[in-house]
Amino acid sequence: MVTVVTATRPDDGERILGALRRHLDGRRRVVSGVDDRVDTLAGLLADFVLSGGKRMRPRFGLAGWSAVSPADAVVPDEIVTACAALELIQACALIHDDIVDASDTRRGRPTVHRLIEAAHRGLGWSGDPARYGVSQAILVGDLALTWADEMFVTSGADPAALGRALAPWYAMKTEVLSGQMLDILAESSGATDELTPARVNRFKTAAYTVERPLHIGAELAGAGADTVAALREFGVAVGQAFQLRDDMLGVFGDPEVTGKPSGDDLREGKRTLLLARATALAPTGDSDFLLSVLGTDLDTDDLERARRILVDSGAVASVEAEIDTLTVRALDAIGSDAVSEHGRVTLRDLAEAATRRRA
Repeated sequence: MVTVVTATRPDDGERILGALRRHLDGRRRVVSGVDDRVDTLAGLLADFVLSGGKRMRPRFGLAGWSAVSPADAVVPDEIVTACAALELIQACALIHDDIVDASDTRRGRPTVHRLIEAAHRGLGWSGDPARYGVSQAILVGDLALTWADEMFVTSGADPAALGRALAPWYAMKTEVLSGQMLDILAESSGATDELTPARVNRFKTAAYTVERPLHIGAELAGAGADTVAALREFGVAVGQAFQLRDDMLGVFGDPEVTGKPSGDDLREGKRTLLLARATALAPTGDSDFLLSVLGTDLDTDDLERARRILVDSGAVASVEAEIDTLTVRALDAIGSDAVSEHGRVTLRDLAEAATRRRA
């Protein structure tokens, strides 16, 4: 995995990790009081959250708070805790997403449902190991969502600030679930239009990755309406660019860096903007080939042909240009006095990390 370098204070990452560790340890004490065997499953969630990831969502949350706070202000512990809770929303989304996509790896390691399946098989228990793995992983993801709410509302943030931030917090959860439902619908219905993946990008990714974390952080800081609007506009554009970069990595990414097999999005049948552009721009034979191999276990030759079509059709260049356009739009959105100068520096660095990443 690449290291994300931002203009946030150098200890922010450690403070986020520390807040997560304290909350997870406290919640696991409750679980262990139920049964140590259940705590073993909760331990998989703790390992998943603490052992990897770029903490992008908490970082954007802290950036939203800092954008309207004095340049020398130290982020209070309770704000770090509230923003760190966003990482548990991410954990829930990823664990469930891996089940939906039947993914075997995440961050270079077996996915949670595969780990649980392997444990079942290794212990020689009765029943279907795969079904057990999926069933328990769904509950582990639900546990992450529950613990995210608990961490957020018990963060110690001022009740008035927390009250302001709850509206975008609740909206974010509904948006990401709705976006995921639309994503599954698009795959099953064979959608090839551009509007559907654009809506998926907007709500499954942009809203909960960038826009709402910024919104939440700004509300915790007591930001004015103009600042919230500027940050949300920035967030939507960067979030969409983030997903477009993810779509590119899903086809062309290096497995040693991404932690997932190369071409995984094609094998999973993802209806991305990259695919929609290629099917619209490529000759009929090439377009038909792309659609025929989508959602299948492509061999090396088919994967290479699919990649050539994506490049030769102009779809890759088109998506790269869109990423650039969205990034410029995002930076324009925070160009006014509604966002502090030190806030703009942090947001520019985060935008670069989100849109130019290799994993």
